[in-house]
Amino acid sequence: MKVVNFLNTSIHNLTQKELLERLTQYGGIVVTPNVDHIIKLQKDPELLEAYQASTYRVCDSKIVQYASRFLGTPIKEKISGSDFFPAFYQYNKNNPNIKIFLLGAEEGVAQKARENINQKLKKEIIVDAYSPSFGFEQKEEECQQIIERINQSKATVLAIGVGAPKQEKWIMKYKHQLHNIKIFLAIGATIDFEAGHKPRSPKWMSEVGIEWLYRLLSEPKRLWKRYLVDDVYFFWLILQQKLKRYQSPIHRVTRPMEPSEN
Repeated sequence: MKVVNFLNTSIHNLTQKELLERLTQYGGIVVTPNVDHIIKLQKDPELLEAYQASTYRVCDSKIVQYASRFLGTPIKEKISGSDFFPAFYQYNKNNPNIKIFLLGAEEGVAQKARENINQKLKKEIIVDAYSPSFGFEQKEEECQQIIERINQSKATVLAIGVGAPKQEKWIMKYKHQLHNIKIFLAIGATIDFEAGHKPRSPKWMSEVGIEWLYRLLSEPKRLWKRYLVDDVYFFWLILQQKLKRYQSPIHRVTRPMEPSEN
């Protein structure tokens, strides 16, 4: 697969159709870098390690796509988790090998998303769902209970939406204990959207690159610092890469072999 070097990580230059085909055939781990994730990658070695251990890193931001054009290495398509996940379950609705476990969101929300999706497809493609407690990633007993529940469900796909960097780090730490899971999807707020718990921005806002503004106006207390302070640094970093002056503040981890290279 072709990749675009982007600061201290890389993004796979795939269309959604290509990703659906490859993921269904080979399996793997999908993460979806956006501006906020890329800023976190500048200061979080554990997140960077999780990113580089992933199989597919796909562009989840129109801003990142615009930046790739500015750098002279254009990314074909924006593939956000909230667009890709419904495309994934629709693509595999008649695939008996795809059984999905939802992990994330507030209490009861994941179960509501499960009900909505299964009703939409008229089949039990979502085999179970669980909303973990706050700070669950630091509670080993709860993590082990989650792992047991996922394994007992016989799910082959884990869709985890607990926010970055928690979801990527949790996959990295526990993937080897999830014996039946062939596909890992880090999907952020997608479970909330599927449950109807939170509204998505109008499609036109996503297409022009201002979905972040809709989210900021929807949750200003939670998101103002992310979008108005932390993420502004992104544009300075991109300029540094354009001028060939960028240096990663942490060491880059070696990329593992892709499915097609095995």
